[in-house]
Amino acid sequence: MKRRTFSREFKIEAVKLVTERGVAVVQTCRDLELSESVLRRWMREVGDAPL
Repeated sequence: MKRRTFSREFKIEAVKLVTERGVAVVQTCRDLELSESVLRRWMREVGDAPL
C-alpha cells in the first residue's frame, strides 16, 4: 500500500475543522479518513508554527 501525502492546505483545513469550527477530532478523522495520531500531530505542528 502506498503512503498517502497531503498538501499543506489540506492539513491546515483539517486542523481548522477542529480548532475553528468545533468538529470533534474523532469525527474529523472519520470524515477525512485519517488516523487520529496524524491529525493530532498536525494540530501540534500548527500550534508551534504554521505548516
